[in-house]
Amino acid sequence: MANLDKKNVRYNILTILVYVIGLIMIIQLFNLQIVHGEEYLEQSSLRLTRENKIKAARGNIRDCNGNILAGTTVRYSLEIYRSKIEEDVLNDTILRTINVLEKNNDKYNNEFPIEESTKQYKYDEEKMKSIFKKNKLHENTSAEQFLDYYVKKYNLQNYSQEEALKIIAVRYGITEKGYSSMRGYEISPNISETSIAEIEERAQEFPGITIDYIPVREYKYGSLLSHVLGYVGKIDSDEYKTNIGYSLNDYIGKTGIEYVCEKYLKGIDGLKQTDMSVDGSITGEYITKGAVQGNDVILTIDAKVQQATEDSLKNTIAKINTGEFGEAREVNAGCAVVINVKTGEVISMYSYPDFEPQLFVEGISTDKWNEYTSENTRALLNRAIQTAYAPGSIFKMVPAIAGLETNKITIDERINCAGIYPKGHNPKCWYYSTYGSGHGDLTVSQAIQKSCNCYFYEVGTRIGIETLEEYATYFGLGQKTNIELVGEISGSLAGKKLYEKIGETWYYGNTLSAVIRSSRK
Repeated sequence: MANLDKKNVRYNILTILVYVIGLIMIIQLFNLQIVHGEEYLEQSSLRLTRENKIKAARGNIRDCNGNILAGTTVRYSLEIYRSKIEEDVLNDTILRTINVLEKNNDKYNNEFPIEESTKQYKYDEEKMKSIFKKNKLHENTSAEQFLDYYVKKYNLQNYSQEEALKIIAVRYGITEKGYSSMRGYEISPNISETSIAEIEERAQEFPGITIDYIPVREYKYGSLLSHVLGYVGKIDSDEYKTNIGYSLNDYIGKTGIEYVCEKYLKGIDGLKQTDMSVDGSITGEYITKGAVQGNDVILTIDAKVQQATEDSLKNTIAKINTGEFGEAREVNAGCAVVINVKTGEVISMYSYPDFEPQLFVEGISTDKWNEYTSENTRALLNRAIQTAYAPGSIFKMVPAIAGLETNKITIDERINCAGIYPKGHNPKCWYYSTYGSGHGDLTVSQAIQKSCNCYFYEVGTRIGIETLEEYATYFGLGQKTNIELVGEISGSLAGKKLYEKIGETWYYGNTLSAVIRSSRK
């Protein structure tokens, strides 16, 4: 009986608590919705909140000494967001904004089809017909009539023509691309700190105007190492489909190290919450998730050696063109690579002509793109790894080593160069063709020093093409190095194996030719 009483007491207490809590909630709900309902409704209607991405900076690309080759700079984008203001206030705000930009020599986006200076159409007739059709205008509409149409459309009759054109420049862009309280329209992609200070100081006069911090890739040394570094550009539709975690406004590595190391260089974007009043004035900003910069990538390249390599090759090409090394010849391309022979590390790599990777960051001009991609220039081609050339006389070191390793020649043995080799098709030494005589008796060291053809014709005869191919393969000729860059080709190794693949016969005369210049690598 006592246990039953205790249970009833507990039940009654629990029931009372439920009723009390319920009563408190009803009173609070009444207070929120009835007593203060209008007040809170008014407050909520006067406040807007949007969430924006904070773009993460890309990681730096550094040389072996820690010098930044590709880093990050900052640009400030000026945007306008939709807000609950009257049309005349919007027009005044746009005009006020453009005046500040012009005063500080800042450019702004202007896609309106009329050229402000000439009051003539910017675009060709076909494009203008498309614009007329879209706006339900006659195809013979004059520039003056077209301008008048937009003056009336945007209620700009009380402004001068010059002022109206400034306002239309922005409003036309808004009409074409759209904007909302969550997604802004970019008025200017890059404004000065002077404009920023003036707009922020007079923030109440610029409702809906927002300044965004945007990290931008910066190539610190201009065109230096351009083919190795590569460049970044806006992600295209195909890249967007295959790369998770990107937006359509993101930048992505297109070539070189920027492309190969994209997953390391790309940072993690953050989030920022912006509170605004109904007229678009910002009342507060909060970072809800900080952006994380991408990882740094350190190369084996030495920037100082790279600079010396580029200067040397450019000077050499200039001297060949002007005849400083003999007969003038037209040369418009070349490449050079410096390698640490102990480790195999690439210290410098240069392909001429080069290009300016910075031009790709904000969108390269058509003229510059055509210049870089023309058949005569092909400046985007990395000739150090994406083309194959016969190595020429530098290859003579391969048969020299092959001959010494197989004991077909010795260090001290002398072989006579009479100028014409007395076997096969009697090929000549370059010295005979130039001076009418041979080099005489030469050791292997002297033959390499003087680049004597006849000496190496004899070495090739002694070792045979099979041995020459074997040792050339040891040196990696005809194979990829698997360097961490895209587009490397393997080249070809002249020999019986290659000729068998292409269905041709290898002759003794081919061996005499191969021994002094061999493959295209």
